[in-house]
Amino acid sequence: MEDVGSVVAFWALAVVTLGAALVTALVRDLVRAVVALVVSFLGVAGLFVLLSADFLGVAQALIYAGAISVLIVFAIVLTPRAARDNAETGMRWPALVLAGALAGLVIAVAVATDWGDGAREGFRETASAIGEALLNRYVLPFEVASVLLLAAMLGAIVLVRED
Repeated sequence: MEDVGSVVAFWALAVVTLGAALVTALVRDLVRAVVALVVSFLGVAGLFVLLSADFLGVAQALIYAGAISVLIVFAIVLTPRAARDNAETGMRWPALVLAGALAGLVIAVAVATDWGDGAREGFRETASAIGEALLNRYVLPFEVASVLLLAAMLGAIVLVRED
C-alpha cells in the first residue's frame, strides 16, 4: 500500500466507515441508523479488498451489508409497538465512559503492536487458498459447522411448522 492511490482510497474508506459508524450510534431514527450501518459495512468491505482480502470483502458485503441489514430492518418493521426513534435512557454517560475506555485500549494496543510488512505484499487471490484450507486442513471443523447449521435449520422448521 505504498502508492498514492492506495493511500487515498484507504483514508477515504476509513473516513466513510468511521463516519457512518458514528452516525449509526448517534442518530435517533432506527431506519436511518440501519442505512448508516450498511454504509459502514460496505466501507469495511472496501478496506478488506484494499488489503488483498477479496474473499472477505465480498463476504462482508453479501453477509453483513446484505443479509444482516435486511434482518435488522425486518426486526424493526415486524416488532410490535417499536418506536422509530431511540428513547432517552439513563445509561448514556456510562456507555460513553465505557466506549472511551475501549477506544483508548484499542489505540494503545494498535500503537504497541509491531505490524511488520505484511500489508506491503502485492495482491493475491485468497478465495482458492481459503477453499483449499477448508477442504484439506480444516475439513473436520468445516463439516461440524455444516452439521450444526443443518441442525439449526431443521430446528427452525420444526418450530414454525403448523401441526
